[in-house]
Amino acid sequence: MRALRGLAVLLAAVPAMAAVSEPLSVAGIAVGKDGSSLSVPMQVVILLTLLTLLPAAVMSITPFLRIVVVLHFLRQALGTQSTPSNQVLLGLALFLTIVIIQPVVVDMYHQGWEPMEAGRLTPQQAMDEGAKPLRNFMLRFAREKDIRLFVEIAHSPPPRTPADLDLKVLIPAYILSELKTGFQIGAVLFLPFLVIDLVVASVTLSVGMVQLPPVMISAPFKIILFVLVDGWNLVVGSLMKSFYQ
Repeated sequence: MRALRGLAVLLAAVPAMAAVSEPLSVAGIAVGKDGSSLSVPMQVVILLTLLTLLPAAVMSITPFLRIVVVLHFLRQALGTQSTPSNQVLLGLALFLTIVIIQPVVVDMYHQGWEPMEAGRLTPQQAMDEGAKPLRNFMLRFAREKDIRLFVEIAHSPPPRTPADLDLKVLIPAYILSELKTGFQIGAVLFLPFLVIDLVVASVTLSVGMVQLPPVMISAPFKIILFVLVDGWNLVVGSLMKSFYQ
């Protein structure tokens, strides 16, 4: 009987012990008195999730998008198939992107992260302040037509000033604008190489060389022309200057 009585007392004390114990962790979320804190495992999960989204962000909201589209069109226009390889084109696009976006990232660090570390801003305020340089960068290249489209799709009120645009509207508008610009540059790059293909095709047909693909003959001429005019310098230089206008 004493054993049963002691067990009953212990069971009755469990709720009181739980009330003063460590915060309960449910699905990795540490629920305290205010229910707002996160446990270390959940913080790690959130951090890893954000890291998986980082490549998509780098490819979408930076100059990487326009640069890689133009370089892909250039390789197609040259007709060199897989030369340069995808790794080389992506590496070149990434380093060119770093050169262009570095001042923006530095401004984001100074306006958002440093004040938050000093305790002058809350995390939400730091995110808002740190997003301003990126918003200004995207506003320089986002077309008004694309912005209007996504404002209508999102059913957002028309912004009074460009600074009032939400990122959920500005980011897709910037992506569409960069895709259009990249395709325009790619079409211009195709024109001189298309002329070479037409000339070579007409010559081979006129002399009766029907069995020989014109691409095999035009490819060396296109590469020679590209090398003689220092094509890489012209293309990369024009791309870089287009972001500083």
